Amino acid sequence: MSAVKRAARRAPDKSERRVEAINLEDPPLSVELRRSAAARRLSLTVSHIDGRARLTAPRNCPRSAAVAFLRDHRDWLRGAMSRALEVVILTPGAEVPYQGRSVLIKHSSRRGVRLSSSGVLEVGGPESQVGARVAAWLKEEARAALLSAVQRYSEALDTPFARISMRDTRSRWGSCSSNGSLSFSWRLILAPPDVLDYVAAHEVAHLIEMNHSPRFWAVVERLRPDWRSQRDWLRLHGSELHRYRVE
Repeated sequence: MSAVKRAARRAPDKSERRVEAINLEDPPLSVELRRSAAARRLSLTVSHIDGRARLTAPRNCPRSAAVAFLRDHRDWLRGAMSRALEVVILTPGAEVPYQGRSVLIKHSSRRGVRLSSSGVLEVGGPESQVGARVAAWLKEEARAALLSAVQRYSEALDTPFARISMRDTRSRWGSCSSNGSLSFSWRLILAPPDVLDYVAAHEVAHLIEMNHSPRFWAVVERLRPDWRSQRDWLRLHGSELHRYRVE
């Protein structure tokens, strides 16, 4: 999801884009400028996930016009950027959600990664690699949890799946291909277990109905009668799961 300020409506841009940067001094702001042959008007967006600002402009739009547009909308731009979620780097001392509860990352002299009963994630190896090790551990935990859920729902529907894979997409939490392959965002392991479980049920239901028709939702209802509350959780809090990154 993104905050948007538009000069006018325009069609989706599928053409090749040229990217550069515009830096404003008052207030100090950096904006990514993308020039596109398909763009007809200036369009300004700010990501709710990382606060990055992007101005899309027609290919032949003068740079001076782009800068003037930004200055005209700098109050809106500053407000939108200030509302963006703060990025959390996975380093010792940082807290990261795991299955919906917060755990504290701690560098340890012990080998491997271990989650204590007190909610401390102890990470061995070189301290410079803590973030990468935490991310790898989370991805493996996500794969295991999702595979278990997918197998359970696949058996309930008596419908086989081909395989599952982990990705890090912002636009969707899961997907199902026509050959029965399922793909999921590893960040679902950060959400409460019921939310991860719902996404697994959602994608398994697509093995029967490759659409979002009433028939599809009837299958989801059969698997997860409480699916609405889990979907609502993702709509309200899903963007927060993208805050956590490896430096």
